Amino acid sequence: MPTLPARHIHVTGVVQGVGFRPFIYGLARRYALTGWVMNTSSGVEIEVQGEADALDAFTRAITAEAPPLSRVERVTVSAAQANGYTAFEIRPSTAQTGAYQPISPDVATCDECLAEVFDPANRRYRYAFTNCTNCGPRFTIIRDIPYDRPATTMAGFEMCPDCRAEYENPLDRRFHAQPNACPVCGPQLELRPSAAHPLPGWADLPADPIEAARTLIVRGRVVAIKGLGGYHLACDATNAAAVRLLRERKGRAAKPFAIMVPDLATARQLCVLDPAGEQALTVRERPIVLLPWRAGAPVAAEVAPGLNELGVMLPYTPLHHLLLEPAPGFPPALVMTSGNFSEEPIATQDDDALARLAPLCDAFLLHNRPIHIRCDDSVVRPVAGRIVPLRRSRGYAPYPVPLPFQVPPLLATGAELKNTFCLARDRSAFMSQHIGDLANYDALRSYEHSVEHLSRLYRVEPQIIAHDAHPDYGATRYAMARPEPKIAVQHHHAHLASCLAEHGIPPGEPAIGVIFDGTGLGPDGAIWGGEVLIGGYDGYRRFAHLRYVPLPGGDAATLRPYRAALAHLWAAGIAWEADLPPAQAASDQERAILAQQLARRLNAPDTSSMGRLFDAVASLVGVLHRVTYEAQAAIWLEAQADPDEGAAYAFDILPGVQGEPYRLDPAPALHAVIADLRAGVKTPAIAARFHNGVAALIRDVCVLAREQTGLRTVALSGGVFQNTRLLTCAADLLAAAGFAVLTHAIVPPNDGGLALGQATVAAANLDSH
Repeated sequence: MPTLPARHIHVTGVVQGVGFRPFIYGLARRYALTGWVMNTSSGVEIEVQGEADALDAFTRAITAEAPPLSRVERVTVSAAQANGYTAFEIRPSTAQTGAYQPISPDVATCDECLAEVFDPANRRYRYAFTNCTNCGPRFTIIRDIPYDRPATTMAGFEMCPDCRAEYENPLDRRFHAQPNACPVCGPQLELRPSAAHPLPGWADLPADPIEAARTLIVRGRVVAIKGLGGYHLACDATNAAAVRLLRERKGRAAKPFAIMVPDLATARQLCVLDPAGEQALTVRERPIVLLPWRAGAPVAAEVAPGLNELGVMLPYTPLHHLLLEPAPGFPPALVMTSGNFSEEPIATQDDDALARLAPLCDAFLLHNRPIHIRCDDSVVRPVAGRIVPLRRSRGYAPYPVPLPFQVPPLLATGAELKNTFCLARDRSAFMSQHIGDLANYDALRSYEHSVEHLSRLYRVEPQIIAHDAHPDYGATRYAMARPEPKIAVQHHHAHLASCLAEHGIPPGEPAIGVIFDGTGLGPDGAIWGGEVLIGGYDGYRRFAHLRYVPLPGGDAATLRPYRAALAHLWAAGIAWEADLPPAQAASDQERAILAQQLARRLNAPDTSSMGRLFDAVASLVGVLHRVTYEAQAAIWLEAQADPDEGAAYAFDILPGVQGEPYRLDPAPALHAVIADLRAGVKTPAIAARFHNGVAALIRDVCVLAREQTGLRTVALSGGVFQNTRLLTCAADLLAAAGFAVLTHAIVPPNDGGLALGQATVAAANLDSH
């Protein structure tokens, strides 16, 4: 009898912790193949023997029928020596020095597990930690690879006989599900009182921790809830007093809270949902989705002051489903905001949470499964049928972003605000979860821990470190303290490169980059932020920028938009008349001081920031003069804009002197705003005309750039392009003018995507350093 052929197959991608080995086992049985499969640090190794046709069908099925949570990147097939296997087996995992493979993010509870949780006859009935190979925690519990239970925070939970039988059965959907557990052997819930806010009647609460927490929420209390990647603070989103109490305790005056609702039907009752919004809500990543607030919805106005949209998410763990279970008298939505004081990192460790969050809550709903890695909720926004990420974290991180060219092992340290970092090697960029603002010491410590952890998981030993050109950023200081060679990357060049990279634009294909944000240090020492660049990964030139305006007080002016307004009026030669709202917002003494600062350029650095121009117009029309969170004035201005207004304010495009970049002058627009104000035009119309005018400016300057360079591709990046009205209008105008428009869909347009651009710029410029 002739010897049957054999093949060795190596599979890379997200292929561990997602049911891949039992999937391979099932395929082998289907096609009557013998051999083995096992996890290694570099992926999944397979050796199979059988009929040639069966081997071909088996190989095709690896990609065609892969498990839903897996992402197969590459299947490498080679001939193998026939070893006379008599069966197919799953072998123990092995570790390989220097090898790595992508890690699955945490995944929302699957329908099968959810059905078990609510089935009274099932042994996991109402068990808050039910999971399988198709769902549950991954990234937040992994300590090392290969992804096996001893290398996770489930190592301390020994499986009972029933769970062990599932775990060891290749045909069970819980085969090698590392977090597998049940009420007998798994993590348990506990309700504890807050030391800072003792409650009367504690002994009378229901014995079940979830029912007790629900009772407290109905009574208007705040409960800290331990989730997948950290603690949430929860309260009744329909109870204005409860929401005000949470704001007061948390020190969060106006920044919007996210809410969680039990199901899609409830989301439809509270928000206006289109197909893109429904899809964004129900994907397995379960992000917070920014959606139009339905008129008359019972959510308290205090949840999102000044806004016309809500951040909504669906439950993504069994605990959430049980907590949000609809019942008479229970609210249709809960505030679910990060468990921290404002600007601090989200709490993850129980001892720290019990101490640090005690002043914020009345009780703790916690469990004894450790969280290894902090991971906030992701945030997305549906825009014209597509999804724009605003924060890429739980559910998405740390899945790699494919790169359009080979890169050496490197670390890109990211930005100061909305920080994420990027580890890269080969043709993959591993973007971290959301870290936050590195001006906070605890956030910086979390950053350092996450860099070390991901470097170990992905076996990256950086040969070079990329960082922002600003010397005072925490991420820059971290980079400078490390011994590796370094490359400084200009902030807005990194934004351009990040957009090009996520679209797979190869090196040598430059584009027009419209990069609008709040702040970034320019090579001339000015604060850039309204930039039109021509370039690619290897370099750029500044084609145009918003006209420089001195910003009195520098960073302090970002908290007082009326200062930006007065500065822009001064630069445009417009007097600070008493009828203008920003003039009224400043005292006589402050206006006198500001006038001297502007005239003498005292502590008034030049800025081309488009973010500050939005602040200025928000103050000029009286929307907001003082802010308590980043971009608040611009966000409120967008919320005011009339969706049906078609008129647009004009900007001037002025040629530069002696080869300098073009200057984008807002003076005509500012004059028009004031004329409309004095004519009694309503704020929504003025806000819309300003947005439309900025969009038209983008088109016009890109047409000018095309005339001079022949380039027909435009990348839109920077935090200002979180603005739905501006992004949609600008993209439509550019497309109508014949441009290919690149917008963000994988990493955020804000500084949360900056590290990807830093990595690609550094890799493209290695030869020059």
